[in-house]
Amino acid sequence: MIRKIVNIDPEKCNGCGQCVPSCAEGAITIIDGKAVLASDKLCDGLGACLGDCPLGAITVEEREADAFDEAAVEQHLKAQGKTAAVHQQTPEIKPASGHHHQGGGCPGSRSISFERPKESAVQETKGSRQSQLGQWPVQLSLVSTSAPYFQDADLLITADCVPVAYAGYHEDFLKGKAVVMGCPKLDDNNFYQQKLTELFIKSDIRSVTVLKMEVPCCGGIAIAARQALAASGKQIPYNELIITLQGEVRG
Repeated sequence: MIRKIVNIDPEKCNGCGQCVPSCAEGAITIIDGKAVLASDKLCDGLGACLGDCPLGAITVEEREADAFDEAAVEQHLKAQGKTAAVHQQTPEIKPASGHHHQGGGCPGSRSISFERPKESAVQETKGSRQSQLGQWPVQLSLVSTSAPYFQDADLLITADCVPVAYAGYHEDFLKGKAVVMGCPKLDDNNFYQQKLTELFIKSDIRSVTVLKMEVPCCGGIAIAARQALAASGKQIPYNELIITLQGEVRG
């Protein structure tokens, strides 16, 4: 069958192993100093490992592959002395007490519920707040890299979920900036890299700020931005921030 599956470029991989623990199914292993897929049927193709490769050696492609097999994953994990607990939330995501999560696979698609702030702790603002958006479209797949609003602009590259998680997105980050948005898990991260490279080459971008969620697969958008900057040959001030699932900012 044709499906999405992880591809590891052996030319880029240095065998650091950072991707291994991020794969809940244990589909990635190190052989002869390189990361490789142990078996196609162990890989769900969701790309939770994308954000943990510092060299951008991991991408998600569509090709002929065996179907993902949960039973094979369970047997594989048992053979490694691991249990279903491997599919629980990764250490990178640390919910506070009272949070609940379900399911396995990619941490970015795991169901988690949070305790909402009590009414007394929330300041209510009546009416509509002023939007700080100064352009359209915003999706990276739709914007024109030669659009005038990118010229001499501070560029904000935002993972799709950030504005939902971070309440002050417009005032704290979007104000005064041009913006592009995308999801490296659902879209082609190679396309993102190519589009951003073209954008950096065509436009006189003054600075780049990347906002990504704390889930591992969201790191792909930052990898695309860094690789695009390198490919453009330009020296542009770069800042990268992580937004937690509860809307806190980490550097």
